[in-house]
Amino acid sequence: MIKFKNISSITALAFLVISFTACTNEKKLPIYGQREAKIVKGADGTERVDTVYQTIPAFRFLNQDSTYITQYMFKGKIYVADFFFTSCTTICPTMHRNLKTVYEQYKGNPDILFLSHTIDFKYDKPSVLKKYAQKLGVDGPKWQFVYGSKDEVYNLAEKSYLTVVKEDSTATDGYIHQGWLVLIDKEKRMRGAYDGTKTEEVEKLKKDIVTLLAEEKK
Repeated sequence: MIKFKNISSITALAFLVISFTACTNEKKLPIYGQREAKIVKGADGTERVDTVYQTIPAFRFLNQDSTYITQYMFKGKIYVADFFFTSCTTICPTMHRNLKTVYEQYKGNPDILFLSHTIDFKYDKPSVLKKYAQKLGVDGPKWQFVYGSKDEVYNLAEKSYLTVVKEDSTATDGYIHQGWLVLIDKEKRMRGAYDGTKTEEVEKLKKDIVTLLAEEKK
C-alpha cells in the first residue's frame, strides 16, 4: 500500500496513479509513474493512440560477487527493488528482515527476483555486500545486492523508482532514505510500493505479487 505522509510533495505527485483497474471482475494492480500518449500506426496503416508508461531504464551495476549485472537479468521477470546501506542502524535491518520473508516465500519461483541497491557509494563495495548477504542468509542469484556510483544510484532512485535517497551528515548514519519495497512487472513498470518496515505492508506486497503473477499469465 502506498502512503505519502512521510515523503515530499513532489515525490507524492509523482506517485499519482495513472492507470486504474478496469470495471471487470478481474483484479489488476495499478501502474504508477508518468505516462505519455503516442500515436502508433498498425499493420493495416490505421493510426491509434497508445499509452506509454514510465519504465525502469537500462542499468549496469556490480553485484555482491563482483560481477556486472544489467537489466537483461530481469528480462521477463517480476522483481522487488529497494535502496539501503549495510551500516544502516535505523530502518534497513527491519526492512530486509521483512523482505526476507517474501524472498523465502518465492524462493522456488523463477519468475520472481529481488534487487537491493546500496546508497553508500563510499563503503559498500561488492565484498561488503557479499558479507551482508551471507549474514542475512541469502545465497545465489535470486537476490542481487548491487553497487554503483552516487550519480547512477541516486538518479535511478529518485527519477525511476520515485523514492528519496540523500547523503546527509546530520542523519544518524550519514544517509537519508525511504524504506520502500517497489514492485516491478515484466514490462519494467512500477506496480506498487510498500513500507518495508511494516509487517502489514509486506503482507500486502505478498498478496500483490500473487495478483501480478495471475495478471501476467493472461
